[in-house]
Amino acid sequence: MTSTALITGATSGIGAEFARQLANRGYNLVLTARNEDRLRDSAAALAREYSVQTEYVVADLADPEGVERVSRRLEKPDITMLVNNAGYGLKNSFERNDLSVELDHLNVLVAAPLQLSHAALNTMLSRMENPGGHIINVASVAGFIPRGTYSAAKSWVITFSRWANIAYRGRGIHVTALCPGFVHTEFHQRMDMDKSLYPGWMWLDAERVVREGLADAFAGKGVSIPSKRYKLLAWFGARGPQALVTRIAGRGR
Repeated sequence: MTSTALITGATSGIGAEFARQLANRGYNLVLTARNEDRLRDSAAALAREYSVQTEYVVADLADPEGVERVSRRLEKPDITMLVNNAGYGLKNSFERNDLSVELDHLNVLVAAPLQLSHAALNTMLSRMENPGGHIINVASVAGFIPRGTYSAAKSWVITFSRWANIAYRGRGIHVTALCPGFVHTEFHQRMDMDKSLYPGWMWLDAERVVREGLADAFAGKGVSIPSKRYKLLAWFGARGPQALVTRIAGRGR
């Protein structure tokens, strides 16, 4: 049976790079995102370039119906990899955001990965032939630093992935939290962030992030942090003097 990977947020940035690298490895693809035109174009281009089967599911993961639509596709036995990549940051500070905005944010970053991981795990566990598989949850080094609700959500993703990897690796399922830092994608443009405020050494390319993330996932690691510079930052955020970490983090959003 040919392996199939389902990728959320698959039409740009890290998600699109996952689609390219997995297609290059021979995976069939199920792409999910909100924009049907971009999904259709991406699926067609990947099928042409890599000679794999592609399909797509239009879904807004802030909407329970959208999450359920993706969950139903994960119940099919061909799924051997799930990449929970969809996500975004918020422009305003916590107190300035409407509660509905924060709850949508939480649903996309936490509730959706939880539900989709649950569906994928049950499919991978129930498959009689070739049981097992991989789940990659795209988190962030922000999850090691106290900086707003985005960091809090990514901290959950890291802890969940570490636990699930321990709990299910004996049954052939590996769960990995991929924790990049700043990456050249549309993510920061959507937040109207001035990228020039951050030095060049802090930026990574999506190709490297995904390549190292896949290597760590296939090696069975619970956490993947691309580059030595961000491994050091994550270590400092988790184990450094917390008073100093808090001062460096500043007033988070």
